[in-house]
Amino acid sequence: MSQILDNSKSVIAQTSKLPCRIQRLLGSGGQGEVYEATLDGQAMALKWYHPQAATQTQRKALESLVTKGPPDRSFLWPLDLVTAPDLPHFGYLMPLRDPRYRGIADLMKGKIDPTFRTLATAGMNLANSFLQLHARGMCYRDIAFGNVFFDPENGEVLICDNDNVSVDHEEKPSVLGTPRFMAPEVVRKEAWPSTQTDLFSLSVLLFYMFMVHHPLEGRREVKVKCLDLPAMTQLYGEAPLFIFDPDDDSNRPHPQFQPNPLAFWPVYPEFLRRLFVRAFTEGLHDPSARIRESEWRNTLIRLRDSILYCSACGAENIYDRESLSGDGDNAGDCWSCYKPLALPPRIRIDRSVLMLNHDTVVFPHHINDRRPYDFSLPIAEVRQHPDKPNVWGLKNVSRDKWVMTTPQDVTLDVPPDKSVPLLNGTRIHFGHKQGEIRA
Repeated sequence: MSQILDNSKSVIAQTSKLPCRIQRLLGSGGQGEVYEATLDGQAMALKWYHPQAATQTQRKALESLVTKGPPDRSFLWPLDLVTAPDLPHFGYLMPLRDPRYRGIADLMKGKIDPTFRTLATAGMNLANSFLQLHARGMCYRDIAFGNVFFDPENGEVLICDNDNVSVDHEEKPSVLGTPRFMAPEVVRKEAWPSTQTDLFSLSVLLFYMFMVHHPLEGRREVKVKCLDLPAMTQLYGEAPLFIFDPDDDSNRPHPQFQPNPLAFWPVYPEFLRRLFVRAFTEGLHDPSARIRESEWRNTLIRLRDSILYCSACGAENIYDRESLSGDGDNAGDCWSCYKPLALPPRIRIDRSVLMLNHDTVVFPHHINDRRPYDFSLPIAEVRQHPDKPNVWGLKNVSRDKWVMTTPQDVTLDVPPDKSVPLLNGTRIHFGHKQGEIRA
């Protein structure tokens, strides 16, 4: 089938009345086709609807989204409607996705191999973005692989296909979601998509990211001969069962056909596993018990802070104090080479513990409860002494003076650009909070 638009079509942006030049087709789906286009010399993405999808309801929804603007910069939000004089339907313009962002499907297929830190950052950013959306009283409806992208180097995220976003519970939706991501009550046709079903879909997406597998696909799925609609309704709607349900092991992953979750589950700390258990036991059956975006965000920040490196093989590991026996200096064995891990220096700030690795950065949210998700500018960085390679310190890269207390109870000022040695028992008063180093 030929594409709807090409260079011969005159497409006009409704607000500016400027012409859009079609460059190339990027992809197509059930609702329409997406093109690369230019508007006043700027590269954009343009989604053009198929006639059956170009309803007046869709047009009004788009006009509302354009007026409201995006919740944050991670959303490739509709910027303006576009029309063509010789075509009865319409489309809309949105920012063009940078090619450095890759789909979650690439992670599932092993085409990218991000670090634990990148995965934690991407998950944290996704949770925060959907928190901003839901805080506006809006729901996304279709959180799934195809709508989420992340930078495998740093964990920045982009969320696309925002034309189906709507006010929560406002109207009967045209999109129910993507199979395998829909909440059980939507699969059973007992509810429409909402912020509560978004929370379930977000949990499924995060489980996929960390375990490279679906949370409900265990031995029951392996036994299915044909994964048709009745089978999927049974697995994901009528009788869903978490593969790591602590009270029912009948749907555990099959070691031969489903090795990924068996390999990854023990790698992650108890505090993350506990959240997944809640998401897919209590949250599976009770929408009000689902994990909120803020709890995912805080937990994934903690995951980032708990990363340490194996001195033998360099692999990232995660400090899991809850699963270890003995004193706090025991870090367990490396999941990759099985050799004992050596704990790096760390700093406790209130109830949070931050590993002070060679690449650790401290951000405002670590030291100020009034800035709970502030990664704008670092306030401290672990640095090596320029003349003594074995000596490391925490450098003040903020604009504010700190006050440190040495293990001998000597108080000293730490102005910007100066460092605090990573010595056991050293205390740092950052202004709003105090941290204590253990080494």
